[in-house]
Amino acid sequence: MFIQTEATPNPATLKFLPGQAVLDTGTLELRDKNEAAQSPLAERLFDINGVSGVFYGSDFIAVTKDGGEWQQLKPMILGAIMEHYMSGAPLLAAGNAAQSDADEFFDPADADTVATIKELIETRVRPAVANDGGDITFRGFKDGVVYLDMKGACSGCPSSTATLRHGIQNLLRHFIPDITEVRPT
Repeated sequence: MFIQTEATPNPATLKFLPGQAVLDTGTLELRDKNEAAQSPLAERLFDINGVSGVFYGSDFIAVTKDGGEWQQLKPMILGAIMEHYMSGAPLLAAGNAAQSDADEFFDPADADTVATIKELIETRVRPAVANDGGDITFRGFKDGVVYLDMKGACSGCPSSTATLRHGIQNLLRHFIPDITEVRPT
């Protein structure tokens, strides 16, 4: 098994590509050892001193550190990922599933606008953000403001504010002039 690594715009997050599917649908962000109980692999990763977050995408695992250097952490993380995949253990413990896009809020009168926002996010934003080891999902729309949830490498990334303000906000405004702002939830 050969696991590739890629840097992300967030210096505290590194993307690991095991060369096979990680999650079939959705994404899953685990921010602490308690949440890691949902996944045997995440439990192994959180046992490594310095790991503060694990994010599963369709074909990658993004690991966030709160201490230590990648030089020391990377071999331990690679070992944990390899051991997990070689063991044949499931990624998620029984009864756990990837996060869904529940809890959205918007006025039903804005359904057409929301559908356009979601399509733009799915086709133009999410693929680029996944490339960087994260995910971004629609949460709501109210009074011209689009609310988005940033996960994985995007959460806490120094450039995420610029991405929201200049990239995503400008894109959405281009297609939907009624949008006044884009904010993280």
